[in-house]
Amino acid sequence: MEEKYKQEPAHCIKVVLFGPESTGKTTLSKQLAEHYNSVWVPEYAREYLQNKWDRERKTCEPEDLLPIAEGQMKLENELAKQTNTVLICDTDLLETKVYSEAYYQGSCNPMLEKFSIENTYNLYFLTYIDIPWKKDDLRDRPEHRKDMFDAFHNELIKHNRPFVLLKGDKEQRLKIAIEEINKLLKVRVMLTEKDIKQIDTKGITADQVDAQVARIKNGMSFSNLVAAATIGQGIERFSKDDIQDFIESYESKKDDLSTLKFVPASGAATRMFKFLFQFLKQYNPNESIKDYANKHNDALIETFFDNLETFPFYKQVVEKANDINSDFDTLPEGEKYLEFVKTMLDEDGLNYSFLPKGLLPFHKYGYHVVTAFKEHMLESTLYASSRHTANLHFTVSEKHLSYFKAELDRIRQKQEMETTIFNISFSYQKEATETVALTEDGHVFRNEDDSILFRPAGHGALLENLNELDHDIIFIKNVDNIVVANKNVDVSEYKKLLAGILIETQEQVFSFLHKLDEDLVEEAELLKITSFLSSKVNGVIHEDFEDFTLEEKRVYLREKLNRPIRVCGMVKNEGEPGGGPFWVKDENGEVSLQIVEFAQINVDDTTQKDIVKNATHFNPTDLVCGVRNYKGEKFDLKEFVDPEAAFITMKTQNGIDIKALELPGLWNGSMAHWNSIFVEVPLETFNPVKTVNDLLKPAHQVTYENV
Repeated sequence: MEEKYKQEPAHCIKVVLFGPESTGKTTLSKQLAEHYNSVWVPEYAREYLQNKWDRERKTCEPEDLLPIAEGQMKLENELAKQTNTVLICDTDLLETKVYSEAYYQGSCNPMLEKFSIENTYNLYFLTYIDIPWKKDDLRDRPEHRKDMFDAFHNELIKHNRPFVLLKGDKEQRLKIAIEEINKLLKVRVMLTEKDIKQIDTKGITADQVDAQVARIKNGMSFSNLVAAATIGQGIERFSKDDIQDFIESYESKKDDLSTLKFVPASGAATRMFKFLFQFLKQYNPNESIKDYANKHNDALIETFFDNLETFPFYKQVVEKANDINSDFDTLPEGEKYLEFVKTMLDEDGLNYSFLPKGLLPFHKYGYHVVTAFKEHMLESTLYASSRHTANLHFTVSEKHLSYFKAELDRIRQKQEMETTIFNISFSYQKEATETVALTEDGHVFRNEDDSILFRPAGHGALLENLNELDHDIIFIKNVDNIVVANKNVDVSEYKKLLAGILIETQEQVFSFLHKLDEDLVEEAELLKITSFLSSKVNGVIHEDFEDFTLEEKRVYLREKLNRPIRVCGMVKNEGEPGGGPFWVKDENGEVSLQIVEFAQINVDDTTQKDIVKNATHFNPTDLVCGVRNYKGEKFDLKEFVDPEAAFITMKTQNGIDIKALELPGLWNGSMAHWNSIFVEVPLETFNPVKTVNDLLKPAHQVTYENV
């Protein structure tokens, strides 16, 4: 059923003529198709509704909209196969959506709305109303042309569509349209038939590759910081009594909720051992560790060997080293250190550098060693379970999936946590989220076999994984931010705090939205909703809000409230401030609360640099998310992304410098249009393992007496 309204993959640029009736769209469509020796997609609604008028003397009715949408997409998909340059579309489903809402009291069929947003185009030409009105059997409301133009304009802005306004006579419009299309064609990647097949296999289109290349060439869009979020200005600080109330509220309701813990766990542990790889290359076993450390200014290596027996993996490495070399115990000290590290990292040893962090020995309880994966299972029983059932989802790399499943089987066979039923699921980054890279001279980087190099696009790609999960509450926590069990009881209380705040906020938001649906909300109630939006959900109200009509206020507030909600823990900065919570102004002038990575900030701008210096908190990736709306339906999270928040990073591939594109970060640009609540939590909640030596910190150590 849904396939009828969906775009099929195409290998051409698509532009849409978009605007009210009688603004020259069809004429310009024909002219552009002729200019580019291509094809144009006519407006199916005109044929459909003209036939209806001729048969029944009736105009469009709500039940006509889905057949019109189906016919329009059938035409577009068929004609897209006839060109590999540019397809000119006289309309699209977004235009049908505008008419539906304008003519039928703001309503739109959910199926039409879904695909009007999901179907995408390279460019829209918004046609202005400076062309004289021409009456025919189907056109009406000439007196409302300006209102309709504003509706079309607002729809493009609302959904972040790229568009160019066309004014003037036919010649002026054609000239501008050709100039803009030529810009798109200029940056288009020249693809071979082999490339097209490779792209098809990955589930993406040539159009998407073009867009990625253009984004890399155009450079990063830095965030426009307005101010740092601080206590009372974007970050909430609660008293002990309030914290306890939120915790108790969550505990009283969680058994009636579907909860899930989402753990990004795809990263390999390689970077944890960077200084050990350098040690293997540079160490002379005839020198002392202290001399080596001084020579290479490497304090990490001293700490590592001074505390060797404290690491949870010490015994396992020694046993393996003896298996490999029966003389291990009698080796001179320097050689013994080398063999120990080789056994840890080499493929014929324990191969820790290949494993993901989630499967490394993380903590030691007496003689019992556990992985971070198992610790996350244990932690879920503290806050992310209900009725003795815990749901966990781990995003992993495809090459590690079998290892995770083996670890899960081992845990289950030992029946180590038999009081709780664990529903564990896995996924990995989808191939369709991978992105191209460019060489220094701006060409698409290719592998030795001349295929296009596609790279994982950072943790922003995990939005696709998160979007497939449907639960009332989703906790997000990185795989390496996990403490030993006896310390986790206190730390997990703050997860309950965030969940309690989320539930209370959702209940109020849902109540307001139901009232707004009834269209019975008057000015006094709207004032209450507006106050809640600004004070509790950190929404910044439009400066012209007071001038809106009553109905415009209802529509505005409904759109502002009906979004996913995230409640994020924020910890105090200790040391140099970096990325974290900021008030940010977007390209449309709207200010919102965002989590901004340091790489998104233009520190060469003194104003931006000063704002960063005033930052008091940072984001420890501690989130609780509400992804269902007030009707119990799951949001499509892809609708709330800011694509301009993508990252461009310098990488090395086979010794060659490349520019790589990463998607907007999962808790950064990928959640840019969520409603956000930031809450101060203690620094003790943030205990990541960035280097192997972090496992020596108190949060990751437990004495035998504590077991």
